[in-house]
Amino acid sequence: MVEPSFNQMQIQHGIDLTFADGVRALMRQDPDIIMVGEIRDLETAEMAIQAALTGHLVLSTLHTNDAPSAVMRLLELGVPYYLLESTLIGIMAQRLVRTLCSHCKTPDGALQDEVWANLTEGFSIPKPAAIYRPVGCTECRHTGFRGRTGLYELLMVSQPFSKLIKAESDIHALRQQSIRDGMQPLRVAGAMKIIDGTTTAEEVLKVTSSLT
Repeated sequence: MVEPSFNQMQIQHGIDLTFADGVRALMRQDPDIIMVGEIRDLETAEMAIQAALTGHLVLSTLHTNDAPSAVMRLLELGVPYYLLESTLIGIMAQRLVRTLCSHCKTPDGALQDEVWANLTEGFSIPKPAAIYRPVGCTECRHTGFRGRTGLYELLMVSQPFSKLIKAESDIHALRQQSIRDGMQPLRVAGAMKIIDGTTTAEEVLKVTSSLT
């Protein structure tokens, strides 16, 4: 990709050009923002942390179940907790759900109380009077769904949250604090999509099954 506003580098393990080597090379170019495709090992994590410590905004990805779990993943890789505490500013988790076809979706009565309670646990969100179900038509190739939409869980690291980042951090304490700080969990984000008729409870539960 040729783009005057940024430089892109492709890693190549065959010539020993890893994520960490790429970050190390980018640091010599005095970048404003660094985007690391994925943090897979301690070396890459350490280079990303060092870049953040020198005042650069560093963006990257991790494979975790939810936003608070990213802290645990970085600790498991071996990143010292005090470096995370001083550099981490935000985490976003996301999932994609199929969206109901607007041409054929139809009302399907009320959602079961236990299903709604599972989706909105810890939050006082009124259950919708009616939900929608997929039907299928020529517009959606008789699948009942057309396209996808995102569920987002944004964790902004507050001072109380950062104080919980320790060598033996408690994931439950991290989750509770993030919610107190205003984070909307993935399932709650899904519940809002159900309320506005964008998707179904089955779709939300399917993509958030790892959170049970």
